[in-house]
Amino acid sequence: MRIKYYLPRVFVASVLSLSFSLAASAQEKKIYHKGWIDFNKNGKMDVFEDPSQNIDKRLADLLSQMTVEEKTCQMATLYGYKRVLKDEMPVPNWKNEVWKDGIANIDEELNNLTSHTDAAPTQYSYPFSKHASAINTIQKWFVEETRLGIPVDFTNEGIHGLNHDRATPLPAPISIGSTFDKELVYQAGKTVGREAKALGYTNVYAPILDPARDQRWGRVVECYGEDPFHIAEMGKQMVLGIQEEGVASTLKHFAVYSVPKGGRDGSARTDPHVAPREMHQLYLYPFRRVIQEAHPMGVMSSYNDWDGVPITGSYYFLTQLLRQQFGFDGYVVSDSEAVEFLYSKHHVAADYKEAVRQVVEAGLNVRTNFTMPQTFIMPLRELIKENRISMKIIDTRVGEVLKVKFRLGLFDSPYVKDPKAADKIVHTDADKAMSLKMNRESMVLLKNVNNLLPLDKKKYPNILVTGPLAKEENYATSRYGPSHNPVTTVFDGIKNYVGSDAKVSYVKGCDIIDATWPESEIIETPLTAQEQAAIDSAVAQAKQSDIVIAVVGEDIDRVGESLSRTGLNLPGRQLKLIQALQATGKPVVMVMINGQPLTINWENKYVPAILEAWFPSVQSGQVIAETLFGDNNPGGRLPITFPKTTGQLEYNFPFKPSSQAEQGGQNSWGKTSVKGALYPYGYGLSYTTFEYSNLQVSPEKGNSQGLIQISVDVTNTGRRKGDEVVQLYLKDEVSSVTTYEYDLRGFDRITLNPGEKKTVQFTLHPDDLALLDKNMNWTVEPGKFMVMIGSSSVDIKLKKEFEIE
Repeated sequence: MRIKYYLPRVFVASVLSLSFSLAASAQEKKIYHKGWIDFNKNGKMDVFEDPSQNIDKRLADLLSQMTVEEKTCQMATLYGYKRVLKDEMPVPNWKNEVWKDGIANIDEELNNLTSHTDAAPTQYSYPFSKHASAINTIQKWFVEETRLGIPVDFTNEGIHGLNHDRATPLPAPISIGSTFDKELVYQAGKTVGREAKALGYTNVYAPILDPARDQRWGRVVECYGEDPFHIAEMGKQMVLGIQEEGVASTLKHFAVYSVPKGGRDGSARTDPHVAPREMHQLYLYPFRRVIQEAHPMGVMSSYNDWDGVPITGSYYFLTQLLRQQFGFDGYVVSDSEAVEFLYSKHHVAADYKEAVRQVVEAGLNVRTNFTMPQTFIMPLRELIKENRISMKIIDTRVGEVLKVKFRLGLFDSPYVKDPKAADKIVHTDADKAMSLKMNRESMVLLKNVNNLLPLDKKKYPNILVTGPLAKEENYATSRYGPSHNPVTTVFDGIKNYVGSDAKVSYVKGCDIIDATWPESEIIETPLTAQEQAAIDSAVAQAKQSDIVIAVVGEDIDRVGESLSRTGLNLPGRQLKLIQALQATGKPVVMVMINGQPLTINWENKYVPAILEAWFPSVQSGQVIAETLFGDNNPGGRLPITFPKTTGQLEYNFPFKPSSQAEQGGQNSWGKTSVKGALYPYGYGLSYTTFEYSNLQVSPEKGNSQGLIQISVDVTNTGRRKGDEVVQLYLKDEVSSVTTYEYDLRGFDRITLNPGEKKTVQFTLHPDDLALLDKNMNWTVEPGKFMVMIGSSSVDIKLKKEFEIE
């Protein structure tokens, strides 16, 4: 949807007047010199203003000049316009605000956030050059009107494209995870970083590295999947891409955030039941790997506790683990309200001031919440005055923030150099092509009996598109991604694709939910007359059609932050719609738009073709149509296990030996439970077939510090060009502690033409073989390992053993 903005002339004049007055004031102070800026306005080049000095010297000099007021201001976030900040542009009263002494960062400033929970419209988000100029105006105020002129770090969300008006959109992170395409994720990271830089943002809150281990949890849609190795590999590429463009990447959410008890979110937001070894192997593994291999400049601390200690108040998590063990050298920002929760939820602090003391001493650098920054800054100043926090700790925390600002070059070039260039840099044709490719690669084919797909337009001249998601758009725009990009619905995409070759009709069939949902998941109610009529209407049209495409699943009000579920069936009357359509005898293709695995047992048993589209981006209709009709051969793989019922949870990959076993076998009997996954980790079908051969492992006997080289040949044995995700799993056959049955330790997405063969190579590093021993040390133990190559976690094609001596 295109939005027009009409600016009052008086307002434009006042902004221009403000810009001119700032410029005039700067000229009077003469702070801009060739090659350096006189931030403290003392008429000489101080060490911290000298680009030729090293960062440590510059930092020490700046800290020595700062007052307590200025230091504490570098420890708080100011949320941007409409969220907390009341003014779109600097006003005279800012001289009376707490940020007259500076601010650490301003978050989501003038990004024109679209969200029915907290929208923030602004006239300065678009054209892109207008936003870059607006950010420059705000940055100028801090450089020119505060005593030391410390620049602001402008932060913004970016988990599936930069959270800005009309920036390049990406599909949801669970879709990104389904691509298993590391190179493409790197390119996406570069796009996010480049657009951020062009628009004036200097720090992007992405990626999310939380393993989604409970399928009920609402934020599964925002994660790459459930496997820590896969998350680490994808997250690493996103960080490298973002930071290569000269902006910071801030990891979310550290730590053990994604398994609240029972998958409950909302006001719960706490109490993960995770043992220490499991915590390190599953939940901390992606953070450790990404920090050590990609060196992100930011980490966001989570608001949950672990083993009774809130993460944001934990010296163990924020200092010992993060900095001393993992080597993190950026700054830690709190998730919103994480500080307040120490007092209001966890009750480990008697009052808010005590919560402030605990988090600062634990290692938090910057507090973020949807309140004015002084609510944190003033108690912090009182604590310093009362000698309850040492200035040594304050200097350390502030120094870590300022060091990132030096690394970002903000003390050498605080402004967007060429604001006009943003119009040519953001959301380019190349970006659209990358986004489209990612959408295509995220499609996962779950079922295809008798090769019903791809569809032949000539064979099906009358097509019915039905279901509550067929004309829905909202899944393509979320709270944490770009907004105001036009969306192609599934119905429009199919209609556009077939053109005049077929007649495409539409009947909704049912709503996403019924009147009593979610209670209807446990107490079923009879169909109302209106609901029955809606299904009957779809059935009548189906009988007149040659094929039925039913688009079902969830929208943004059914899955996402604070939207955890107690059941995982299709919501409302959607299954009844599918059953009625299937009963017509016409072929039914089910397209799923959803943010988490769903327990589609009846559908999987009786519907001949099922396509998992997750939450695709704005080109959803185009991509789904291309996939259904064969122009896009689906090659995505499931990055999370689909259980058959919530009664199986937790049910994941990887898993401990026999923890997901059936009831048959030694010391077991009975027939009381549903067994096995509906779809396993790494699963996905294709319109072509692949053959694996010639697995090579070298050396077959190695040492604990050496590398293991692995290669395998993969051939497209079908008639269509297609993508295969080659997956390497590793089993430690005997170990001093119980390890997972086997672990993902490599994957590569390759494209093959019919008859084409490629050799895929992997390298196993010592870290890939390591386990946490009895003393909780990462160790590579001598013994035998089994390399397993396959196209999913259960479809293993080839195996070969090697030994570590």
